[in-house]
Amino acid sequence: MSMSSLRAAELASALDTVRGRVDAACAAAGREAQRPTLVVVTKFFPGSDVELLAGMGVTDIGESRDPEAGDKVAELPGQLRADVRVHFVGQLQTNKARRVARYADVVQSVDRARLVRALERGRAEAIDDGDQEDPLQVLLQVDLGEGEQAGRGGAAPDEVASLAEDVADARWLELRGVMAIAPLDLAPDDTRRAFDRLVGLGEQLRHTHPGATWVSAGMSGDLELAVAAGATHLRVGSAILGSRPPQR
Repeated sequence: MSMSSLRAAELASALDTVRGRVDAACAAAGREAQRPTLVVVTKFFPGSDVELLAGMGVTDIGESRDPEAGDKVAELPGQLRADVRVHFVGQLQTNKARRVARYADVVQSVDRARLVRALERGRAEAIDDGDQEDPLQVLLQVDLGEGEQAGRGGAAPDEVASLAEDVADARWLELRGVMAIAPLDLAPDDTRRAFDRLVGLGEQLRHTHPGATWVSAGMSGDLELAVAAGATHLRVGSAILGSRPPQR
């Protein structure tokens, strides 16, 4: 069996396992008709893995390192690029935002007004150059930590409303919802409560921004808790691709 065939079998098995976990979590939560979108985080891994995953029905991929992500996206075959939605899910430096806005379909980590302005400029330039046609979809990243557990990235909860207005005022950005990473070293019940807070913030946001329906939460180790809380998007990397790129 070739290395490509071995990798395909490995990915297929892991993807089936994760999909089974999601299905079981949805059944336990009574969410069979509201299955969340699986965003497969492919950072560190080559474009060939993206091609294999797309052949297995994956429609959304996540990246968090620029410029590596931009180079990978640029090398994807044309039709595949059209079929896959690219989410930038990592913390984003303002000086890289204009470049990311040219190739990403979604930025999930918007946490400050300066970043909103930089993404708006970058998307406007991409549209003027004919590289993009649609607004960039964005999520507001919220820091759910308290005290020593704060600091995994994101705006404070009381900053969300103001930040949402900044996005709403941008012509080439579209506000889709909220995102968070669970604080480190929490017991499962505390992680669930953190995700519940995020879902509650999303509900509050929809009173003034009805289109902000996405709640991105949960990763490889806590996706079941995110499903139970009501997440609409899950970001799963290592459980599907492994902890490090395979040796070629």
